[in-house]
Amino acid sequence: MVKPISPDECRKVHIPDEVIESFNELIQEKFRGKSATVLQDEVIERILSKFNHYIGRQEIFDNCWLDVEDVFEEVGWKVVYDKPGYNESYPANFEFTKK
Repeated sequence: MVKPISPDECRKVHIPDEVIESFNELIQEKFRGKSATVLQDEVIERILSKFNHYIGRQEIFDNCWLDVEDVFEEVGWKVVYDKPGYNESYPANFEFTKK
């Protein structure tokens, strides 16, 4: 018998190892004692390089591979994603802070 999908099951996105590796590397490179700021464009470029550019930026967004907040929060980070709003111009970024 088929059961309805739960909200928790909807949020489960398979994030490839290459994506987690890219975030891990950049967090380590940017970590300054309490936090690390990872620019969205930097992590996308790192991900693309790990896939040897066989995928494009759109595939990363289509598959929700940048939705890493829950994964990193489970291991002790507070993660805040920030992107510019209307009439703002700064790079979208992820702020990883020790809990």
